[in-house]
Amino acid sequence: MGADRRIPVVILGATGAVGQRFVQLLDGHPWFRVAGLAASERSAGQAYGKAARWFLPEPIPEWARTMEVVPCRPGIDARLAFSGLDASVAGGIEEEFARAGCAVVSNSRNHRMDPEVPLLIPEVNAEHLDLVETQKRRWRGGGFIVTNPNCSTIGLALSVAPLHRAFGIKRLVVATLQAISGAGYPGVASLDILDNIIPYIGNEEEKMESETLKILGTPKGPAAFGVSAHCHRVHVSDGHTLAVSVETEQRTTAEEATRVLGEFRSPLAPLGLPSLPERPIEVRDEPDRPQPKHDRMAGKGMTISVGRVRPCPVLGLKYVALVHNTIRGGAGAAILNAELLKAKGLL
Repeated sequence: MGADRRIPVVILGATGAVGQRFVQLLDGHPWFRVAGLAASERSAGQAYGKAARWFLPEPIPEWARTMEVVPCRPGIDARLAFSGLDASVAGGIEEEFARAGCAVVSNSRNHRMDPEVPLLIPEVNAEHLDLVETQKRRWRGGGFIVTNPNCSTIGLALSVAPLHRAFGIKRLVVATLQAISGAGYPGVASLDILDNIIPYIGNEEEKMESETLKILGTPKGPAAFGVSAHCHRVHVSDGHTLAVSVETEQRTTAEEATRVLGEFRSPLAPLGLPSLPERPIEVRDEPDRPQPKHDRMAGKGMTISVGRVRPCPVLGLKYVALVHNTIRGGAGAAILNAELLKAKGLL
């Protein structure tokens, strides 16, 4: 058997909720192989199967079960680091890896709003990768950081991007119903969320508002329209639901907006990115869809489902969107970003 020519990668924060998704989604990946699983000092030195309290329905891959967890420090034989670290520690650790010459693809919020760091949704703003060259000059080792957005922001920005391109966005209001897996593990206490809705998620509304504008802007600056977000935690396992109302610069109809959303395709399809869904957006025509239970795994969890596109008597247009928060809104988004980096020769 020939040598494994896949790019060696390390997962930072491998025992956590996002880290476990990285392990699952990178199992058998055609371009990347996991060369290291890194976590906190208390987990270091243990076999991953013992250190990780695995809670995904799929079993731990056998190669990961026996792999020894190492500390989150540079020196691991990997050209690419996937970061699922908690924001309380992610910033400094990610900078250490970038300074050591590593490409860091992060799910953490710490560097998202850095003007030199791409906040990337490949189907929407791949041109923002131009910012990487500035970073490579800053970090002596030639490393850099690329981030993916907040899990709810991805559903909003990806679903509204075709409308922004076709008609221009003037104002945007979104209310979210966010799954408990978005809180990580152990997450929300059961007595708080059972039979309840929590109308507050710390910093979530601010992140949705600022990140959406950065994504839909240019590498030189954010978009200029107004965004208002209301975020709620609900008793759903996976899948964030978004109720979106939009005022467009150019007047449109629900029928025309539905056509634009349904016809949206990624310009990156010729690159053959393994995680790129055939349809970034799937438009449902049933009156009661999308629903997390039925639609979160569209496109293997990488497709945004949109439905109930209809007139809004206040802003002009409204619809419902659904995003799988730990796949498209988490580890899957970061892996897709890394695939784009490889296809563009940046690894």
